[in-house]
Parts: sequence; C-alpha cells; structure tokens
Amino acid sequence: MDFKADYDRLAEKLTAKGISVDDVKAKLKAQHIETPSWGYGNGGTRFKVFAWEGAARNIYEKIDDAAYIHKLSGIAPSIAIHIPWDKVDDYDGLGEYAKSKGIAIGAVNPNFFQDDQYKLGSLTNPSPAIREEAMGHMIECCEIMGKTGSKLLSLWFADGTNYAGQDSIRERKHRLEQGLMETTKYLPAGSRMLIEYKFFEPAFYHTDLADWGMAYAMALKCGAQAQVLVDTGHHAQGTNIAHIVSFLLDERRLGGFHFNARRYADDDLIVGTNNPYELFEIYSELVQAGDKADDVAYMIDQSHNIEPKLEAMLLSVLNCQTAYARALIVDYKKLADLQLAGDVLGAQQVMVDAFDTDIRPLLMQVRTEKGLDPNPLAAYRADEYVKKVAKERGITISAGSALQ
Repeated sequence: MDFKADYDRLAEKLTAKGISVDDVKAKLKAQHIETPSWGYGNGGTRFKVFAWEGAARNIYEKIDDAAYIHKLSGIAPSIAIHIPWDKVDDYDGLGEYAKSKGIAIGAVNPNFFQDDQYKLGSLTNPSPAIREEAMGHMIECCEIMGKTGSKLLSLWFADGTNYAGQDSIRERKHRLEQGLMETTKYLPAGSRMLIEYKFFEPAFYHTDLADWGMAYAMALKCGAQAQVLVDTGHHAQGTNIAHIVSFLLDERRLGGFHFNARRYADDDLIVGTNNPYELFEIYSELVQAGDKADDVAYMIDQSHNIEPKLEAMLLSVLNCQTAYARALIVDYKKLADLQLAGDVLGAQQVMVDAFDTDIRPLLMQVRTEKGLDPNPLAAYRADEYVKKVAKERGITISAGSALQ
C-alpha cells in the first residue's frame, strides 16, 4: 500500500491546526504496551478451553511469543508474568532470557484465586493461618520482582462474600489494609504496587475491592508506592471510565491499566473492538494530563479462547496504538476555547473529528521510520512464525484463567 501521499496530506492538515507532527510521531514511537504471559498459552475461560496448535507451553515460549509481537509492533517491549503459572527455579535467568529476546519482565501478578484455601478469601480470609500464607505469596512475588528486574506488583483479589452475614465486611477491610501495608515493606526500591478492583465475580454479595474508590483509599493508606490499576472490563454497564481515569490522574494515583473489552461483564475480548470510542476517550484524558501520566503502565489483560493467540494479541496492541494516535491529534487548543465559551456541540465535534480521522497513514509512517513493516498484520499473516511454533509445540492445555 502506498501511504506516503496520504501521510503528507494528513501531516499538512495537522500542521495547519498547530499540531506538531514530529511531536506526535515521537510520542507514538515511545509508546509501551505490555502483553500478558497468560494470553499466549491455552487457558483462560470459565467454560471450555479451546486449545490452539502452537500455543505457548511454558514461560520461555511465552517470552518468545511476546518478543515476536514486539518485533512486529515495535511498542510491546515487556511481558507480565503470573505466579505460580510462570514459576521457574531461576528468576535471574528468566530475566536474562527475556533480555536476550529483546524484551523485559514487566509486572508480577500473584495468584490468589485458584487454591482451595482461598475459598473464603486470601488477605481478607477469617483464618489467620491462611492470611499468613497469602502474605507469604506476596513476599515471594516481591522477591521475584527483585530477581527479574520488575518494577510493578499487580494485585487483584477474588476476595469477597456471597451472602449477607457470611463475614464481617469491616473486619475484612481491616485485614486487607494490614496485608497491603505489610506488602509495601517488601517491594524492591523504586517499584510500585498497583491495586486492582472489580465490582463483582467470583463473589456476588460483596467484593472486598469493588470499585476505584476503595482501591484509591487503600493506596492512600499504603503510601506513595501504591496506586490504582484500572481494568477496562471491571465496571458496571454505563460506567464512565474516562472520568475515573481523569480523577486518578489528577490525584497522581493512576498506576496502570489492564486493557480488554467487554460486552456484558469481564469478557476479556480484544481491546478496542466493542467500544473504540471509549478507548479513545481514555487516551484523550491521558494525553491532556501531561506529565501526570508519565508513570502510567499500559498492560493488556486478555486470555484469548476462540481467537488465534498471537494475532489477537497483535490486534490488541495495535488498537491501543490507534487510540493513542487519535488522542494525540485532537486540537486541544480549540477544544479548550470552545469549552470556555460553553459551546457544547462544538467541543464535542472536535473530539469526533479526531476520532474519525484516518490515522493509518501516520501509523504506517511511524513504523517505517522505526524500521518496521508498515502493516504488522499483513507481516504476521505472511510470516512463517506461527506455522513454525505450531509444528514444534503441537497442542497442549496449560494453566491460566481469565478471572482477573
């Protein structure tokens, strides 16, 4: 596809609006989307797991796949790991292996939702012995961070109750506070603890961390190293996620994202597929926040079941890139003027104009300047990597869950 002429026209249009094309390209080149190890293996559904030939069987193969996605996209230089799914004997060696493949180990995710002892909760469990065991797993993951070079501890808890009176909600809150504050003592220097929330599931009467306000309150109690993680699938229908993002950014307590898409609940679909305008809104708030968004971590959280693993992951990464590019070309000066003038529809139209712009020529130009194929999906489909790993790995079922 010859995109040069289209790129030149778009660049001329943006320049006329006072938008620096070089600045936009520089920011797109610096974009970082972390992919999850659990998205590369077979696993991650509440029902049937449909095995894919060539799906990664262990963390090393997951790193290989993540490195391949980074090679195609140029913006996915790290992989999140889940413990114990990705447990190994030599974590120093694991970090070195990732480095040898051109990526890094990103967030470490403890698992508190599969072992029988956590049926009534982990850090909030009424049993002191089980709470101590959960705390031991937190410390273990902090130690793994130090060995792999990870700077993020990503926390999601399935803790909650199914019935009124099952347990004391206030006491569970106190137990959670105590456990999280204790965890901060073991975080490696310069690292952060990201606290995720979910309004229901698997608990149905109450979830101990049900919304962003509860996660925010916990982060405040835990100090500067603790921030909130926003999973785009963890909200009730109609929730304005961009509003939450804006508030947390202004408080400097937005630590990161788990990007996915949903139709009804936490469906873990490819990000940007069901509501691309919502993703654009979120990125627009991040762009407008300036340096308050500098430390935000952008992570995919998806366990693909009926989709080809690698192509689905690549699509998620590219959809985040597209949303960011659209957000970068909003005419924010004009937007601010219209907001101050009270021009409701004029301001809204500025956003729509950016969203409706065909941004593909700009993204192709950025990729070309980075030495990448301008069309990563076409490159993926023309490549032999998928056939190669299918032949080498065959079909297997590996551990994993989308309940996160």
